[in-house]
Amino acid sequence: MSMTPNANSQMARVAAASVIGTVIEFYDFTIFGTAAALVFSKVFFPSLGSAAATAVALATFGVAFVVRPFGAALFGHFGDRIGRKNTLVTTLLLMGLSTVGIGLLPTATSIGPMAAVLLVVLRCIQGLAMGGEWAGASLVTIENAPANARGKYGMYPQLGPAFGFILSSITFLLTSLTMSNAAFLSWGWRIPFLISALLIVVGLVVRISLEETGVFQKAVVEDSGVVKLPVVELFRRQCKEVVLATGSTIAVFGLFYLGITYMTTYGTQNLGLSKTTVLLVGIAGGVALAIGTVFGAVWSDRVGRKRVLITGNVLCLLASAGLFPVVTAGGAVFLLLGVVVLQATIGLAYGPLGAYLPELFAPRYRYTGAGLSYNIATVLGGGLTPIVASQLVELFDPFAVGYYMAALCAITLIALALSKETYAPQAGDEGVSTKSATASSITNS
Repeated sequence: MSMTPNANSQMARVAAASVIGTVIEFYDFTIFGTAAALVFSKVFFPSLGSAAATAVALATFGVAFVVRPFGAALFGHFGDRIGRKNTLVTTLLLMGLSTVGIGLLPTATSIGPMAAVLLVVLRCIQGLAMGGEWAGASLVTIENAPANARGKYGMYPQLGPAFGFILSSITFLLTSLTMSNAAFLSWGWRIPFLISALLIVVGLVVRISLEETGVFQKAVVEDSGVVKLPVVELFRRQCKEVVLATGSTIAVFGLFYLGITYMTTYGTQNLGLSKTTVLLVGIAGGVALAIGTVFGAVWSDRVGRKRVLITGNVLCLLASAGLFPVVTAGGAVFLLLGVVVLQATIGLAYGPLGAYLPELFAPRYRYTGAGLSYNIATVLGGGLTPIVASQLVELFDPFAVGYYMAALCAITLIALALSKETYAPQAGDEGVSTKSATASSITNS
């Protein structure tokens, strides 16, 4: 299916808006993880011991994951009722305000335990915003893309985690290199959060210029009618798909957040490496993640989503099993090798999800379905993993973390084996696996 020059130009604008907005959102979300690993244990929980403070700091990172499914349901409701564009503008603004708020927070030294309480509240607001972000960004791209190139265009919001993490790591790296440790702990850590204010302005300008997707206008507003309660309709029509989609994405989130949060802590505390070294390793991992994401997404337009997802998750299983045997061999080179290989396999398994998850669900409740599946998986995979990893190392040894991650990969592979292929180059907007669900919804409305 060829595209006209005007269509190509429109898709370029949509892709740019999608990737810019998602990068900013993930930058805001992941700088918290980096700060939790490097700073928050000392700034907000100074009265606890080193191990306990680290666990609590990582728990504040994880609390946003608990809130994310609520954000997916809330913003999915509006995204399926009033449109994708306006909902995306709201999530970006909410994320930006909460991130800047964290950068302005007084520390425990100034206001005592209330500092930690405010930190958790702002982190929860971040979680709500992130819960509504990904699905909207993915829908804006794939609902405008030709059916035979949804993987390619669905790749752009998938680059958000990689580029956002790279950007946050570079910001922390430059901040830590240009000031003393005392200054960094005192006020330097705030700079990455406050920079978000500038990024949000850019993101809002780009997103406000978007038009609503044609699929929402035609398939939802004109043909089928807007659903009063998308989440209820979703579970009535496609509950099985929600369960399998969630299981299909658990492993990538567990591995990704292990790489960007716990491995940062492990590199500095357990391996004794400097912040600079660990941040550089993280940046290299982010580059590997981006490359893997591009390859996986484009490849899924050639051989199908399911085949690429299974291949990527098998490689993730092998990478997670081998991560700590490599890393514990000692030194920055082995940490670099372990993290780069891990992130590359994650990217391969993550790339096709930008098209795969939306294709599973009918347009009338697609924002809700894709968002809930994605964000429930982040709770079960990403939110728990850094906390579980820190405790497994304390109770057993680093190899136990590898076994835990391999178990998550096994769960994902089982879910994928039970799932259907969604890629159909000539399919309509509803996607190959949801035609009957859409027809049933219309008939029974």
